[in-house]
Amino acid sequence: MSKRLKFVSYTGEWPTLCMGTLILSLDGEDITFPPFCLESGGDVWFGKDWSGHITKGPWCIVKFPEALQYDKALQQEAVRLVNENVDWGCCGGCL
Repeated sequence: MSKRLKFVSYTGEWPTLCMGTLILSLDGEDITFPPFCLESGGDVWFGKDWSGHITKGPWCIVKFPEALQYDKALQQEAVRLVNENVDWGCCGGCL
């Protein structure tokens, strides 16, 4: 049987998009990812006049649950699903 990964939910929201709980389903079984598993591909910086600038970018998953720990294909699929279903960061909420 081939493993099928599906997006279930993510609870992160502005102003701290990266601090949510990620749940994916693997062959119909929900898998909860470790806390702080996402890292934003966006950036935040200040201009010379101290005006804030925010860019949004794709997510990286930096912590995987045990069920996906050693399967690179499933890890890549998880990243794809997150980027299709979770608004891209960076929200700048942690500044």
